[in-house]
Amino acid sequence: MINMNEETFYEGGPAKSDLIINLLAGVTILGLPFTFAAIVRALWLRYKITNKRITIDGGWFGRNKTQVSLSNIEEIRSIPRGFGSYGDMVLILNDGSKVEMKSLPSFREKQKFIEENMNKRSQIPNLSNVEGFATKS
Repeated sequence: MINMNEETFYEGGPAKSDLIINLLAGVTILGLPFTFAAIVRALWLRYKITNKRITIDGGWFGRNKTQVSLSNIEEIRSIPRGFGSYGDMVLILNDGSKVEMKSLPSFREKQKFIEENMNKRSQIPNLSNVEGFATKS
């Protein structure tokens, strides 16, 4: 369910070049596991990135759904793959758990968008730190 104030930045699957590169690697016996993984990602993995949350639908037949609020993200780590055309991103949450986003197309601009919206959320004053008219130091 999307809130009225929620704007969708990206909605789609993994990078198509991930599938192409791994299909080419599947010609060798060593590349077959990577090819099968890429096919499963292409069929059943979907991402949705908004200014408030990230939703990942994946797993076998797309049965697993993960939602992460941007306010719960502490750090983002990413690495380019496919000659920089796509990349993998790991979201490290406040409780120390990690959420992986594999084969994300245009991952640098998505990381920038997420970080900008994380910063906007962190600039909202936390009312639990307020005592009277002053804030705790």
